[in-house]
Amino acid sequence: MSKLRFRVVETAFKKKAVEVATPAERPSEYFGKYVFNKEKMFKYLPSKVYNALIDAIDNGAPLDRSIADEVAAGMKKWAVEMGVTHYTHWFAPLTEGTAEKHDAFVEHDGKGGMMEEFTGKLLVQQEPDASSFPNGGIRNTFEARGYSAWDPSSPAFIVDDTLCIPTVFIAYTGEALDYKAPLLKALRAVDKAATAVCHYFNPEVKKVVAYLGWEQEYFLVDEGLYAARPDLLMTGRTLMGHDSAKNQQLEDHYFGAIPTRVAAFMKDLEIEALKLGIPVKTRHNEVAPNQFELAPIFEECNLANDHNLLIMSLMRKVSRRHGFRVLLHEKPFKGVNGSGKHNNWSLGTDTGILLMGPGKTPEDNLRFVTFVVNTLMAVYRHNGLLKASISSATNAHRLGANEAPPAIISSFLGKQLSQVLDHIENSTKDDLINLSGKQGMKLDIPQIPELLIDNTDRNRTSPFAFTGNRFEFRAVGSEANCASAMIALNAAVAEQLMKFKKDVDALIEKGEPKVSAILEVIRGYIKECKAIHFDGNGYSDEWKVEAARRGLDCETSVPIIFDNYLKPETIAMFEAIGVMTKKELEARNEVKWETYTKKIQIEARVLGDLAMNHIIPVATQYQTDLINNVYKMQSLFPADKAARLSAKNLELIEEIADRTAFIKEHVDAMIEARKVANKIESEREKAIAYHDTIVPALEEIRYHIDKLELIVDNQMWTLPKYRELLFVR
Repeated sequence: MSKLRFRVVETAFKKKAVEVATPAERPSEYFGKYVFNKEKMFKYLPSKVYNALIDAIDNGAPLDRSIADEVAAGMKKWAVEMGVTHYTHWFAPLTEGTAEKHDAFVEHDGKGGMMEEFTGKLLVQQEPDASSFPNGGIRNTFEARGYSAWDPSSPAFIVDDTLCIPTVFIAYTGEALDYKAPLLKALRAVDKAATAVCHYFNPEVKKVVAYLGWEQEYFLVDEGLYAARPDLLMTGRTLMGHDSAKNQQLEDHYFGAIPTRVAAFMKDLEIEALKLGIPVKTRHNEVAPNQFELAPIFEECNLANDHNLLIMSLMRKVSRRHGFRVLLHEKPFKGVNGSGKHNNWSLGTDTGILLMGPGKTPEDNLRFVTFVVNTLMAVYRHNGLLKASISSATNAHRLGANEAPPAIISSFLGKQLSQVLDHIENSTKDDLINLSGKQGMKLDIPQIPELLIDNTDRNRTSPFAFTGNRFEFRAVGSEANCASAMIALNAAVAEQLMKFKKDVDALIEKGEPKVSAILEVIRGYIKECKAIHFDGNGYSDEWKVEAARRGLDCETSVPIIFDNYLKPETIAMFEAIGVMTKKELEARNEVKWETYTKKIQIEARVLGDLAMNHIIPVATQYQTDLINNVYKMQSLFPADKAARLSAKNLELIEEIADRTAFIKEHVDAMIEARKVANKIESEREKAIAYHDTIVPALEEIRYHIDKLELIVDNQMWTLPKYRELLFVR
């Protein structure tokens, strides 16, 4: 096995960048080449059908199934011209990934031959086996039927020879079994609620769109080195490995020159992404060695989420062409920065107004303050839910590790915006409003520039930071489905905006002028949600104490954090705006707890195997070599001199014995703890048991393995070390 390590290291060093052919066209010309976008729709669909479909996409108008056949015919014609032979409904079950079942355009022609056919029925609906996906008890294992249903708001696209149709995935009984269905409902809810609030300021607004811009961080590891690390292969992270002497302490990787092989991969990925209509814009080295990032231009939230799922799949595929494996795990390497996926979220109107952006007039700035404060209120009221939406067994390694936002949801606003809110809070409505005859209303709100140029540094310890014209939800994990966070955030904001309108309308009905009523409610909200506002160091121990005093959710156990989904106020919120029912929430939590348990279970099994079959045998062999050396010293030298010369070796022999004994003892104890936990019927209690007993054992065993790595002869060590995994590229 040690020979394999050195062989793959040698091979990796010799690899050269794969040549990537640059398309003859400019990126703008091949952008969306494999997407059935509006341009293709206009070309391949009858005008009546095209208009109906665009109305459904842009305005959420109901789509008459009678036009499905004509849409399918046009879509098929385009796809066949592009060399497509199969189609699939592409959906996102509760696995954090995507799923697809490919069917050929093949039907009997009734004459003993075949014909290629794709009907509206096949476009609109399929029946994948719902029993084979996580469902949290919604389905019986012996019941197979589930439905995938076409989402026309996300365009179909081509991968290889297959037409991929984005869909929702629901049970036979109607409950959502995916992320897309509740996301679409949450987006519809925030659209309706935000549009109603916009009418206080701009009555012509007909639609509000939620936007998302994600930042995908990832690691690249040479494929040979990856194959020689069973823990990476099976769990996505290294379960052992001592720090490299050099890691990120020189801060020389961040924004540095992109390594040649990596640059070729990035170029290839970017070309493929643009062909699929993913508007990738930014690429760079991240903080840790062999860590990188890409980010697109922001898009409508549902489409952006689909594009993120697609880019993760594309990254895995393209990386292999370049002799890499992409690691999307939040913490693949201990001791260096993990990977996140910052979600930049904002709201905008169909009239071109960015609701989180300051304006030039007092009215514009009042609208801006209204939406910012209501967002803060939503985050304050549902801070536990937002934390639950980003929590997982994998993201737990990153949160709170002084490299990412802590496991306490708070919001950084910056000096300028904080001063504005403080001014409103500490003023009366009479102080704030000045009616000056025909000149109209003047608001005594400090001038906010069109572009908020804040002299306060950005706070990277804040999980939910205001960044000028949007909020940045920084706590989302790198391998997560963004929809989880976006469902919670958009639903919470929708509910809060509905509450705001109700509160304002109640004051108006009592005779209060509209502006006065808005300011009155806003001032009350600023005072109420003050606890969520924190501009300091989120990593400090002092903040943990202060956050608890403020009543914020400070829980760190992931299985317990998931309880936030089942709080009465959470269930009431999701049901009130029609996003998810209590039954669906309970089912999803069952899936979350079960997934948590399985992830830790797999890690424990892999670590146990590596410890017993790789580490202990190698350490014992090296120990034997040391013992032989001691015996030979005793035969060569007088007893006192031999004892002196062998003293250090004897210490190593004893240390190896102690550490291997500890490892074996604790691996056995971990196995017994798993057996005890596995007997627990409740998925919640089982997950808690795994968190409390298995997770600490993983770290304890790892500590002693990593110490052995420093002792054992490098030539004997079988697993590629951090210096090789992180610096061979």
